[in-house]
Amino acid sequence: MNIRIVPLALLVASLFGCSTASNHSMNLPLAATHANAGHTGNVTLTPEGNQTNLDFFISGVPAGADLPLRIFTFINKGSCQQPGPVAYALNDKVNTKDEAGSNGWSFYRNAPIATSELLSGHYAIVVRTSPEDGSVDIFCGDVAHAKR
Repeated sequence: MNIRIVPLALLVASLFGCSTASNHSMNLPLAATHANAGHTGNVTLTPEGNQTNLDFFISGVPAGADLPLRIFTFINKGSCQQPGPVAYALNDKVNTKDEAGSNGWSFYRNAPIATSELLSGHYAIVVRTSPEDGSVDIFCGDVAHAKR
């Protein structure tokens, strides 16, 4: 192997690593509301340019929810304790995927806000049942609590 190739390869690898360092995902636990007690939820936030990708997993929904499960997702101003108005409704698709063997559902959303802006403001992510299931808030997470 040519000795000059090794430093070049290291330089390219370090540049690639630096260019992707800002795309680290963050985990945000979602607290179940009283209407969905005993269930757990999590969303992974991943920066994607001026948008944020959100990958959800929830362990359950209130009894009696219609299947296939349809979930509505919102980013509200404020916090879970003091909710404000809806800043972003992420409901262009509402379907979920039944995760066989894990007793839960996963779904994906994309928010038209940069992750850095989302983290710097006071926002909460709210997960709600469909209108047919009563439009009940079942999970909430304050974005400020997201961790790498």
